[in-house]
Amino acid sequence: MGGTIGWGVVGAGWVARDYVGPGIAASANGRVVAACDLDPAALGAFLPDRDLERTTSLDALLARDDVDAVYVATPNDAHLGPVRAAAAAGKAVLCEKPVARTLAEAEALLGAAQAAGVPYGTAFDQRFHPAHVALRELIAGGALGTVTAVRIRYACWTGPDWSPDENPHDNWRADPERAGGGAFLDLAPHGLDLTQVLLDEPITDVAALLQRRVHDYAVDDGAALVGRTEGGALLNLSVAYNCPDTFPRRELEVVGTRGRALALNTMGQTPGGTLTLTDAEGGAAAVPFDGTASPFRLQVEAFADALLRGEPFAWSPAHDLHTMRLLDAALGEPSARVPAPPEAAPPVSA
Repeated sequence: MGGTIGWGVVGAGWVARDYVGPGIAASANGRVVAACDLDPAALGAFLPDRDLERTTSLDALLARDDVDAVYVATPNDAHLGPVRAAAAAGKAVLCEKPVARTLAEAEALLGAAQAAGVPYGTAFDQRFHPAHVALRELIAGGALGTVTAVRIRYACWTGPDWSPDENPHDNWRADPERAGGGAFLDLAPHGLDLTQVLLDEPITDVAALLQRRVHDYAVDDGAALVGRTEGGALLNLSVAYNCPDTFPRRELEVVGTRGRALALNTMGQTPGGTLTLTDAEGGAAAVPFDGTASPFRLQVEAFADALLRGEPFAWSPAHDLHTMRLLDAALGEPSARVPAPPEAAPPVSA
């Protein structure tokens, strides 16, 4: 395999164009050798200054001997097919989150990779944000004491006609058939995964409520989830497609018996943000981290490093399947509904 990994990128949309492609191009141990998309315009906009094969044929990309790993960056409904094909071709796979639209699809996808014996990872870039790496180290080192609660607010404005730029954009995230869901399925996996990564323990209990309040489309535009880890820490996760981008909307708080860590503007695709540690006496200090490092670059470097070393990726397919099971379980049981009181209900006597 040599000293670098040759990547084939399947799906050349916004995330691949702005984050995945540049991340691989800037990585120390990888290069993009081919890209595949059904849209020639998207292919032309993907790393336009790089010499690489641009093709509408997945078979052509997978037939290349210099493609060692495939990054699947397609809409959710097009994860299973490319992953199966890449696995059958003996290529390592890094697939965008969520793993799939449904738990059954995720089981089929991960089963295909396992049956083929190829290395597999799910692309949760938040694991690699330097602020989150620093926070994980603080927690592991005991700076927060016993962690009791995690609070995450991860929101954005994603209307029916949302586009990441001025160019016409296919907003598949609002299509229930292609996305499999709305804000919940798109954004909640980040919070579930990151909580488990930060605390190094699984979440075992979950419940969620979905919201359709602002946007006129068939998927949810907001959701609230509560969870509990195996050790008893509580998670309060709020996600939304109906939050104006000018509002505070990317907050991560971890509270323990000795300290409280607050990360602002670290969740998302971009580097930067702040991380502050407050001790139980009230003293606060900024926690340093590399504010320029792309989480996508760090992610592909970590996956490529594992391949070059012949070692498993740090987070196993079983870990990612557990997160899919949490998403499925959160909506599996109807919540208890308490009827609204009558308008003229008399006061309760003492």
